[in-house]
Amino acid sequence: MKNLRCGLIGENIGRSRLAAALRIMADDAGIGFEFTAIDTANDPDVDFDALVDHLRLQGWTGVTVTHPWKTHAAAWAGDNMGAVGHLGAANTLTFAPVAGDNTDYRGFLAAWRAQMDRAPGHVAVAGAGGVARAVVPALQELGADQITLWDPRTEAAKALADQAGVSICSLADAGAVCGGADGLVNCTPLGMAPDARSAFDAAWFGPQAWAFDAVYTPTDTPFLRLAEAAGLTTMTGFDLFRHMAMASFETYTGHRPDPAATLPKLDALRPE
Repeated sequence: MKNLRCGLIGENIGRSRLAAALRIMADDAGIGFEFTAIDTANDPDVDFDALVDHLRLQGWTGVTVTHPWKTHAAAWAGDNMGAVGHLGAANTLTFAPVAGDNTDYRGFLAAWRAQMDRAPGHVAVAGAGGVARAVVPALQELGADQITLWDPRTEAAKALADQAGVSICSLADAGAVCGGADGLVNCTPLGMAPDARSAFDAAWFGPQAWAFDAVYTPTDTPFLRLAEAAGLTTMTGFDLFRHMAMASFETYTGHRPDPAATLPKLDALRPE
């Protein structure tokens, strides 16, 4: 590949480090690079399928997709999701040939294996959107004993629970579920700057061993600050992001970055 032409579709993506991460890897591989961000936050009339079809006709290599479009991306890819078709969400689309991938899933697996020396155990998960559709199956792949999730969108929670074979609870019962959990996971956008909220109440922390937040801007989210204060081992959204970015570059280009050489360069992109 001589040139990589791609971008990012999502809401409130101004702080994304993806373009910078992909540029680092493209420069290392000697590949030309062009990136366009498409923020849909202020456009209630976005036709996702039409937008992606347009990018394909414009000769893009592909496009990365974030909140709230990951399930739409999987639907656009249809039967071309390959080994991640069971997830029901895609964050990376390629156009020649048409294919969908979920590098959140691959990135979470890689980040966990690089940083954690335990099985997940019983996990309490807030959120049932696109990132949860990657993280929940990844936790199962890693040997989670039990997963319980909740989301104020009850239909989304039920759909993911039915698909993945996990339990759901109401928000009213979430505190009790957290009290019996080994790990806490935030798969909601709560805590993404400038939002200062946490999906987990301060009273829910104490007996757990670890916590993960999919949000990475900032890395020290209100949720992870509470987790650290309670003595939990934490994994940040940026830890996932680094491995996701490498997997995305491989999906786009066929070039597999060397983690030993690439991860230190990506660390320079860590948000404050």
